[in-house]
Amino acid sequence: MDTEIRDRFVTRWQKYCPGAELPITFEVSEKCRTTEKAKTPDGWRCIICDLARVRMGTSLVFDQSSVTCSGGQFYLGYDTHRSENFRYFLSDGKPGVVEGERYKRTPEIVDEITRNHVSLPAVANYYMFRRWDKLTGADNPDVVIFFARPEVLSALFTLDNFDQANPNGVICPFGSGCSSIIHYPRLEQQSNHPRAVFGMFDPSARPCVPLDILTIAIPMKKFEKMIGFMDESFLTTKTWDKVKSKIARSTALQSS
Repeated sequence: MDTEIRDRFVTRWQKYCPGAELPITFEVSEKCRTTEKAKTPDGWRCIICDLARVRMGTSLVFDQSSVTCSGGQFYLGYDTHRSENFRYFLSDGKPGVVEGERYKRTPEIVDEITRNHVSLPAVANYYMFRRWDKLTGADNPDVVIFFARPEVLSALFTLDNFDQANPNGVICPFGSGCSSIIHYPRLEQQSNHPRAVFGMFDPSARPCVPLDILTIAIPMKKFEKMIGFMDESFLTTKTWDKVKSKIARSTALQSS
């Protein structure tokens, strides 16, 4: 990527959202350019938990062996089929077979979700995750992911809608934590008019993220445009100055 874009965003981010966490990114690639591979967990583990290290600055690469959660395998595109008992797993369970998560009322609702699902197989072996400031000229990120509190989310939500009349520049589809930051943003990246994706509402993923944090995942080709709009947008107004002061206070409380 163009490292000038990387640096330009860092400067503006510090100006308009002082102290707010930098986003992380991922790229799907056949080449592994990250020194550290995510370890294969013993048993089930949510990939969202591992991304805490990326948020702290450690670049990680995942392949199929790094993901032991069946949902993660599915939403990263390594497995394109659901298990026969998924309809019960997501709903009210099946005695002696699987305990239900009760995220959907009936197995029939789950069946309809499965029928309407748009599969997106992994186009390469590796998912490379880096924090934004760790990107190099050799990287070509597909998606930018923010873990953020409401005031920061309001900046990104409003900036995402800045250049369009359609009010639905951000979507919030039902799904797992990894679907909201990987699968759905990858789908949007393929669109001529990609939308950002709100996420991390999945109760199963919530133990892996801090209190009060949600995500917004933005296809890279959309995010580049957003960076270009920052200096002409609401971020330069007195209205945003009031919100910016709340971001600074929030950052100070988190670090105290």
